Amino acid sequence: MESIIKQLAKELNINEKQVQNTVALIDEGNTIPFIARYRKERTGGLDDIVLRKLGERLSYLRNLESRKQEVIRLVDEQGKLTDDLKKKIESAEILTEVEDLYRPYKAKKRTRATIAKEKGLEPLANILLLQNVFEGGIEDIASPYISEEKGIHTMDEALQGAEDIIAEMISDNAEYRKYIRDITYRDGTLVSKGLKTNEKSPYEMYYKFDEPVKRIAPHRILAINRGEKEKFLSVKIDAPVDAIMQKLYGQILSKTESLTTKYVKLACDDAYKRLIAPSIEREIRAELTDKGEEQAIKIFAANLHSLLMQPPIKGKVVMGFDPGFRTGCKVAVVDDTGKLLDTA
Repeated sequence: MESIIKQLAKELNINEKQVQNTVALIDEGNTIPFIARYRKERTGGLDDIVLRKLGERLSYLRNLESRKQEVIRLVDEQGKLTDDLKKKIESAEILTEVEDLYRPYKAKKRTRATIAKEKGLEPLANILLLQNVFEGGIEDIASPYISEEKGIHTMDEALQGAEDIIAEMISDNAEYRKYIRDITYRDGTLVSKGLKTNEKSPYEMYYKFDEPVKRIAPHRILAINRGEKEKFLSVKIDAPVDAIMQKLYGQILSKTESLTTKYVKLACDDAYKRLIAPSIEREIRAELTDKGEEQAIKIFAANLHSLLMQPPIKGKVVMGFDPGFRTGCKVAVVDDTGKLLDTA
């Protein structure tokens, strides 16, 4: 908890005592509006904006810490927890990093890779991945894994199963996923196209639309999401595929090409196109949507503030009433010019 207090104080540029007192108030069950209005003496005068941000980050960081401990426990129960992995999990700063690290150890539904492993093709996948130099042909490597009993009828089926295993291994690599996520967010482009181009709709400006992911305005994201939901738009993220594949090839393919290198390369292509790209696109779009909704709430709040702070109502005397139990009720009366007449 002490590390969370320090992090919140640093993020919000307030002192640790203010954070400690505010966390205590939240843990006691007090709401943010109540704390902002009636507990200024304990928070050091923090306003509702800072308090709300503190509350949100407190919840996130606590969930993050809880998830870290859960993942460490789950991996340890499998007997696969190393000191290096534990250190990486503990130092993760966001939930996505924790999930990326846990991904290889997470129980999976039946996938093409798990089916291939059930058929005994993991040793073949490991042989392909080593990319050693062989004197014979590929049939000398793959043929021993043909088994009518296991449902592997041809050499091509054996090789495909091995490629599926390698593809999932690549997809489960946390470092590769982080790189691809970061470069897609930095250099990718959000593209939308019209599905009903002959029909009038509020989304016509998005029928042929593209904009860099990192620069797209929050309100556009929400509008595009609505258009997609209402079947007017198709939406995708165009990632810098060439740069991504060069990175994967550079990390995975042997510098000395061997008989098995082309199969590993096919597995790299499959890992990105079938497993990684769709997942990363969903993650980035969810993040963009969250930011869009957060911005929409801020705009709504600003508009509401303007409405509540509008000029006096002509020809009307207005009384404001603030009910209170601990400090008593409060009343204020203003005339039709906004002049304060009385308080109680």
